[in-house]
Amino acid sequence: MASLQDQLRGLVYSTEHGDICPGCRQPQNDCCCVELAEQERIASLDGIVRIRRETSGRKGKGVTTITGLPLPGAELKALAKTLKKRCGTGGSVQDGVIEIQGDHRELLKAELERLGYTVKLAGG
Repeated sequence: MASLQDQLRGLVYSTEHGDICPGCRQPQNDCCCVELAEQERIASLDGIVRIRRETSGRKGKGVTTITGLPLPGAELKALAKTLKKRCGTGGSVQDGVIEIQGDHRELLKAELERLGYTVKLAGG
C-alpha cells in the first residue's frame, strides 16, 4: 500500500484516461482492484456455507443470511435470485452475503445441500 503522502499527491483525473483508481493508480477502465478483492474473498473461505438468522440493525425484522459461498459476484446474484424465488420472499446480496427476508433456514439448508454444498446452521 502506498504511503499517505503518495496517496494525497496522486493523480486523480487525467484528460487522456478519465478517472484514476486510487488503489492501483490505473485508469478506471483498466482497474483490476474489484477482481482481486473478489479472488481474495473466495480464497479465504473454508468450504462450509453458514446459514444464520439475524435481526440486529433491522428494527426487529428477521433475515436469513447465507455466508461462505465460493462463487463470484454474478453467480452469487443468480443463486440469490433462485433462492428468493424458492422462498417466495425478497432479499439482496451485499459483500458476498446473501440476505433473504424472513426465517427460512431449514428450507435454504435443504436447497443448498441439494445443490451440493456443505451447510451448517449457525447462531441461535
